[in-house]
Amino acid sequence: MYVGAGVIGLGIFLLGYLLRKFAGEAKIGTAEVAAQRILESARSGAEREAESKKREALLEAKDEAFQLKRDAERETREQRAEVQRLERRLIQREENLDRKLDGVEKRDQALAQREQEVAKAKEEVQELSQRHWKEIERVAGLTTEQARQELLQKAEVEIRRDAVQIGKKIEAEARETAERKAREVIALAIQRCAADHTAEVTVSVIPLPNDEMKGRIIGREGRNIRTLESLTGVDLIIDDTPESVTLSSFDPLRREVAKMALEKLLADGRIHPARIEEMVEKAQRDIDTRVRETGERAAFEAGVHGLHPEEIKLLGRLNFRFSYGQNLLQHSIEVALLAGLMASQLDGNPELARRAALLHDIGKALTHEAEGTHSDLGMDIARRYHEPPEVLNAIAYHHGDAEATCLEAILVAAADAISASRPGARKETVEMYVKRLENLERIATSFAGVDKAYAIQAGREIRVVVKPQEIDDTTAVTMAREMAKRIEEELQYPGQIKVTVLRETRAIEYAK
Repeated sequence: MYVGAGVIGLGIFLLGYLLRKFAGEAKIGTAEVAAQRILESARSGAEREAESKKREALLEAKDEAFQLKRDAERETREQRAEVQRLERRLIQREENLDRKLDGVEKRDQALAQREQEVAKAKEEVQELSQRHWKEIERVAGLTTEQARQELLQKAEVEIRRDAVQIGKKIEAEARETAERKAREVIALAIQRCAADHTAEVTVSVIPLPNDEMKGRIIGREGRNIRTLESLTGVDLIIDDTPESVTLSSFDPLRREVAKMALEKLLADGRIHPARIEEMVEKAQRDIDTRVRETGERAAFEAGVHGLHPEEIKLLGRLNFRFSYGQNLLQHSIEVALLAGLMASQLDGNPELARRAALLHDIGKALTHEAEGTHSDLGMDIARRYHEPPEVLNAIAYHHGDAEATCLEAILVAAADAISASRPGARKETVEMYVKRLENLERIATSFAGVDKAYAIQAGREIRVVVKPQEIDDTTAVTMAREMAKRIEEELQYPGQIKVTVLRETRAIEYAK
């Protein structure tokens, strides 16, 4: 019974499964048919819509093409109208140019005709002028060239006279203002300088306690004196002068070393070659120290700082150098103070002016050791120790070796002239003094028309008396200038020389 029931149940299950399978297949088929119909419907709708959009696009393209065509036709019409307008303007311009060309041709013809008339008239005028000049030459008895030369000479004389008068007027006006200002500045600078004007003289004579000391200085067979001379390079002159020994050397430093060594030997009393060598070495050390201290003191007095140690030593050596009896170190300090004061009055650089002035003669410390002028040596020293360009220019300019490029260089030259030419600053031998006066009078009397010439005021002025019948006022001014130039070229002198030419009026020039 249970088996039959199971079979029945299995059969029912199989039947149900088959029924469900057939039902599902039927539903699938129905769905596929429906889907196929939907697809066909959708495809036909899309085709209709695409066709509709295509027709719309064609319509829009036709409308746009029509619009473009219409715009192009309008632009073409406008361009054609513009071209026609330009053609009309060109035609008008061509017509105007034709009319102007006709006018120009007419004017050219008229000008050519007038040129012919002018040329003809010019020829007639030239012919009349030639006849006129020939008549003048016949009446005057002079050729045209002679008359021209005579007129030119007269004109030259008148122009020279006018130029001299104008020059005198301008010079007088310039002197009236510039000389007053220069006097104020220089007077104030000299007043404030207050430098020591006493000139030192290096002593070459050594006093001895007695004449017996001469024999000790000479030594046995002259050994002592030969040792001292070989070590110092100084000649010892022991003559009949009582109780004194003379030192002779071109180098003041050597003479000073020998002087100090001999004084130490005389004070010590022991004089023999070994002691002489020891004292000379000590004197050399002492003189080196003294030179350095002197240079430092000079820089301090002049208000100059930052100098190289070698420059300070060279400044100290200037204390033993003299120019016409004037101590060069004191001269340099004085020039530095004067230049600094003048620079402060003229809105210059006082510090730079003092520095350049203190070093302007530093080359003289080496003139007896190296070749060249003291200006060249001074420039080499300043260049070696990196001095400013203004200092180099002042060193070169103060004796006219270069052109001044700054105010300080001019002030240094002026201060140098003031310090060198003031009364009592320098000395010169009688022979040089007399020779300079003779040369001044010789130069003055060499000019034509000079009657007498006198060198006065210790040679600082040459006064010339001319012949009034041969020299007029204008020529006197020219003569004074030319005479001053010849003095500048042929003579050497400190300061300046005043040239005065006397006639009915006086013409004055300065040889600087």
